[in-house]
Amino acid sequence: MAIPPVVALEIGTTKVLALVGEIREDGHIMVTGIGEQPSAGVRKGEVIDLENAVTCVRSVLATAEETGKVSIRQVHLAISGGHIQTVVSRGMIPVRSKNREIGESDVSQVKEVARSVNLPADREIIHSICQHFCIDDQEQVLRPEGMEGAKLSLDMLVLHGIRGRMNNIAKVVRSVPMGVQDVAFSGLCSALSVLTPEQKKSGVIVIDLGGGTTDYVAYADDVLAVAGALGIGGDHITNDIAMAFNIPTSQAESVKREHGSAMVEPGSASKNVDVPPEVGFPGRSICLKSLQMVVNARTDEMLGMIRRRIEKDDLLHHIGAGVVLTGGGANMKGITRLAEKMFGLPCSVGRPRNISGMAVATSGPEYATCSGLIQLGFKMMAEQSQHRSMGDWFKQLFWK
Repeated sequence: MAIPPVVALEIGTTKVLALVGEIREDGHIMVTGIGEQPSAGVRKGEVIDLENAVTCVRSVLATAEETGKVSIRQVHLAISGGHIQTVVSRGMIPVRSKNREIGESDVSQVKEVARSVNLPADREIIHSICQHFCIDDQEQVLRPEGMEGAKLSLDMLVLHGIRGRMNNIAKVVRSVPMGVQDVAFSGLCSALSVLTPEQKKSGVIVIDLGGGTTDYVAYADDVLAVAGALGIGGDHITNDIAMAFNIPTSQAESVKREHGSAMVEPGSASKNVDVPPEVGFPGRSICLKSLQMVVNARTDEMLGMIRRRIEKDDLLHHIGAGVVLTGGGANMKGITRLAEKMFGLPCSVGRPRNISGMAVATSGPEYATCSGLIQLGFKMMAEQSQHRSMGDWFKQLFWK
């Protein structure tokens, strides 16, 4: 049977990326096309110039079409931004069957009740993710069907964002023109791409270090326990360097990539970094230790904010598999050591799993979001398939 490809699109602050994914009969996903270029019209994951953003996305999708030898009509869209928040909502229903046995209809009903969270009028649900069921006073039931009880409850993690900001990102795509098949939180996509089932069971934190935003998710006891985004990213480090040393942003970015470190390295006080002159800016020499102190200060601040949010939910002692870093910022020197120091946990760089094809798009942590979004797209096809044989085939691939 011919399964249509999934196209994942990430409109980031630093770059716009599109990946084309195709699935083989054995369930393995191949990246067959890619489009990528520096972003325009976007800041902190939000649209600030619609026309420039549309032009950029149109060019990226045209390149993805050409390399993937496909005609793209709709995409799965990753979204981020500091406005994204979560709330845990508990739904509860009485079990009405005569023998008090819980059936599928009870589970569906309690999901709807839990999902009906009261949000401000300007906010919209992005994901609603089941955590644990509860039967009477028995907590953390994973599958309640067939069990008996008088009352069924469900804790659901509801991830939501400001409707207008999300609609503006979608409007960029529709103005290409292109259809938006679905939207998904970037941090969740990254986690889907890089984590193993064992890591989720043991408890793990995933931090996606982007250009304008930093996403995070944490799994505890095999469920998604917390998620969110900060409106701070690698561009803020670049701006800090530019301001601290009075150099243009373009040179600050170059200096950050070549010499920056999230940790102050021994011996850096005796080394200098030469910055060539540019129009309006004289050439100068920067002390390497001073540069690394600027990078460390901002990076330490970002990781500290995430730690405090996770501590607020008392989750750190549930994290047995440590911290996994993704996004372009995961390539920064010293970042894993700083994360280990900040969280008191082992830290590693996460790379896309269970996906192959174009090496450039399947090896680096900066491609985790789109790689995970492709996998999520195929899972959605499984759930939404109306053709029984196709649906059963998908389920065999993804839930065996």
